[in-house]
Amino acid sequence: MSKSFLRRQKAFIVDGDGRKVQLKGVNFGGWLMMEAYFVYSRALAAQLFEKEFVSQCGPEALNELMGQFRDNFITETDFRQVASWGMNCIRLPFHYKIADSKAIACLDRAIAWAKKYKVYLMLDLHAAPGAQNPDWHSDSLNHKTELWTKASNRRKTYALWEKLADRYKDETIIAGYDILNETVMDNNVLLNEFYRESIKAIRRSDKNHILFIEGQRWAQQIDVLDDFPDDNWVYSIHYYEPMEFTFNLIQFIHYPWPEFNKDALRRRMEGYFNFAQKKQRPVHVGEFGVNYREGASNEHIYLRDELKVFNDLGFHWNYWTYKCVKNHMFPDGVFGYYPNSPWVHRQGPKTGWDCWGDLWAKHKHEMIASWRTKAFSLNTPIIDTLRKAL
Repeated sequence: MSKSFLRRQKAFIVDGDGRKVQLKGVNFGGWLMMEAYFVYSRALAAQLFEKEFVSQCGPEALNELMGQFRDNFITETDFRQVASWGMNCIRLPFHYKIADSKAIACLDRAIAWAKKYKVYLMLDLHAAPGAQNPDWHSDSLNHKTELWTKASNRRKTYALWEKLADRYKDETIIAGYDILNETVMDNNVLLNEFYRESIKAIRRSDKNHILFIEGQRWAQQIDVLDDFPDDNWVYSIHYYEPMEFTFNLIQFIHYPWPEFNKDALRRRMEGYFNFAQKKQRPVHVGEFGVNYREGASNEHIYLRDELKVFNDLGFHWNYWTYKCVKNHMFPDGVFGYYPNSPWVHRQGPKTGWDCWGDLWAKHKHEMIASWRTKAFSLNTPIIDTLRKAL
């Protein structure tokens, strides 16, 4: 691994010695941006959980819980695990509040571990001030997207990136900054203005790191993006098609089927490839994944075909996600938590973090232990498929 910064060189990413690098790895989702389904909860904003927990247990208990979660859900062992698989990149989603509080120490710690195990780190702003899309995974309240309706939230975001860029400008282990996760809005002019201002904020102190820029509509539409006046940025897309299969929204679909097979997948990806080639920029697939069904739906075959296309086209990729409480839908992890502990409680009516306020005082030690990866089971067909694509 070069000690110099990665950089974009035409349609490739290269290291400090000019050697081509293909980034391949996983996302550490759910750690610094808690998402409900990761703990088998209803798809609601994290701030709603926090408010309810405080009403039951108080603010000090919430601070204790969040601190313990961040200290245990991902640890140094997990960085070592990713490196042992031969992967070279971890995409790290984070909530803006992490970077704007004492919890920024979590980012510092992640960088130190990435250095130790020689795995590049990509910082991904997953939940911006006010929320950039109407879904729970941006911590949107009542489906509002107030990053776009309030200029004050955009100014906060520029200031946040300026702060992070200044803090981490010398860290060569950072592959780059994923400026904003999964935008959903109707004003492409405003979106491009946001990116231009974010780039300016970052470049005031950080002239070196790659910028990963996602398209409109859940990182699907890259053709709406301007040709930004910065040489060191790449396109970043997310790919979960068809969601009826990858999210297991319609059960018992088996891949492939006549309307969707590896040829259809390749045609879809070639559209991105051809567009990016005209612009001479790389493509990064920041998220893709599948709900694991022990191979019953050939989901590992789908993943194999998907990765083959990514590699054939020279795309960089990060699988969503590393670990998750096992759910019946949504893309889940290389590791799954299968027990039906009281703080999971799959039978309902209260599930996941909706139960935590009732249980924290008496069961905190068992809950903390369950968050550690050693309590999870490895989904072997998934990791075997990923490792064969390295």
